[in-house]
Amino acid sequence: MLLLDGDQVRQVFPAADAYRVVADVMRRYSAGDVVQPVRTVLGSGHDSSLLAAMPCHVTGETDSGYGLKAVLHVPGNTERGLPTHVGVVVVFDPQTGRPLAMMDAAAVTALRTAAASAVATDVLARPDAGDLALIGAGAQARGHLLALGEIRALRRVRLWNRGAERAAAFVAWARTRTGVDVELVDTPADALRGADLVCTTIDTTEPVVRAADLAEGVHVNAVGSSVPGRRELDATAVAACSVFVDSREGALRESSEIASPVEAGLVPADRHLPEIGEVLLGKHAGRTAPGERTLYKSLGMAAQDVASGFAVVRAARSLGVGTETAFSC
Repeated sequence: MLLLDGDQVRQVFPAADAYRVVADVMRRYSAGDVVQPVRTVLGSGHDSSLLAAMPCHVTGETDSGYGLKAVLHVPGNTERGLPTHVGVVVVFDPQTGRPLAMMDAAAVTALRTAAASAVATDVLARPDAGDLALIGAGAQARGHLLALGEIRALRRVRLWNRGAERAAAFVAWARTRTGVDVELVDTPADALRGADLVCTTIDTTEPVVRAADLAEGVHVNAVGSSVPGRRELDATAVAACSVFVDSREGALRESSEIASPVEAGLVPADRHLPEIGEVLLGKHAGRTAPGERTLYKSLGMAAQDVASGFAVVRAARSLGVGTETAFSC
């Protein structure tokens, strides 16, 4: 069995490869080539941490087979200087069923989530979009800046974050890593004003994005709230957008952002939620007008993790990266 830490995952799985793998598996999911239950989420009641178990099977010629992600969401890790999502992705040999590899889930999650947002942005955002608002300054914000910079020419980047120290660190990192000068602003509305690309990456129960903040023609990637009870966008903002999802089943069962405008009577309960995979397959048109506001509500799918896991193993073995360990059974 191959063991890979976060640095090794990032070394062998660049943004361009992540984009290709995630786009392909989103197509496969919407085509019916993935068996994937809605994730199981367990809380102890003693603290705010949550354990999610995400198994699936992906069918295809490459990056396919059984796998799972087991990940703990630990909000207190922000203060510890650690990722808030920690765990492992495990993939199994398609022929023998033996464990093929185990790798750092935080790295896989960050890469595949940013890649999925890049895919959604590519098919939904206006071609000339390049004024980016980032809400949050953690690992997901960093990954999204890199991923969106691969598919759009970013003219301007504005950042709002609750903590000034982390925001300043992000600005320094962005200048060194990407050459982009990121502007710090005082409020989410300041970041969003006039932006035609938005990535929200914070875990919050109190929404920070409202309809009045969103420019005409904007595309929004909402990725920070991935369990019921969390919302980055309020009901008016979601109702103002054409909404797209990774998994319709998952969004209807797990997303408070999807539920809130229905509960507020702003949209009908049977509002259609097209999947990004359906847009990629040509089953849905995606954006239909330059002034349309589009929203990709990302919850993440086990299929994205597992397909990425198989791709990471293939690349790591080719490059001689990782540690092989005997696994007797």
